[in-house]
Amino acid sequence: MAAWDTTPPPLRASDSDRDRVIRVLKDGSVEGRLSYDTFVRRVDLALRARDSSELAGLLRDLPSGRRSPFVARVIGWWSTFTAQVQGAWRSPHLPRLVLPRADRTVFTIGRALDCDLALDDMTVSWRHAEMRRTEDEWVLADLGSTNGTRVNGWRVGTGFTVRPGDCVTFGAVRFRLTDRP
Repeated sequence: MAAWDTTPPPLRASDSDRDRVIRVLKDGSVEGRLSYDTFVRRVDLALRARDSSELAGLLRDLPSGRRSPFVARVIGWWSTFTAQVQGAWRSPHLPRLVLPRADRTVFTIGRALDCDLALDDMTVSWRHAEMRRTEDEWVLADLGSTNGTRVNGWRVGTGFTVRPGDCVTFGAVRFRLTDRP
């Protein structure tokens, strides 16, 4: 009398199962949990797998890449913070230009000695720009200079409102505006 085997045959591997396993292998390779050579060898084995148990065996020793949401948030925050610190450290430290506090309403900038802010730089025109006080604001205007006037990278025309913290450029000379001496 023959004994009957009661174990069901292994489930045949479907294309979607293969795609899922290959996606997990790819993510593991991208995250550095799997070498390139191992990735290529396992993808080949995944494409040749006859059943689901063979596919599961390809992922058995792969460390889990899942992180808790809290850990992911902390890592994201830390990455953003360090990027901001590195950006601030690498950004040029600009000399400060203090906005005038007196009752003056016009402040001239240029290479001429009679300008309120005389800049000894060949990229600055003789009468390069002026700042005019309007109520509570200062407006910076270019006076037809050769190399232009910019605020935070934007070219200034006949008037551009400036505030403390803005980066102003006259030709190649740059300043950071401040309201404190």
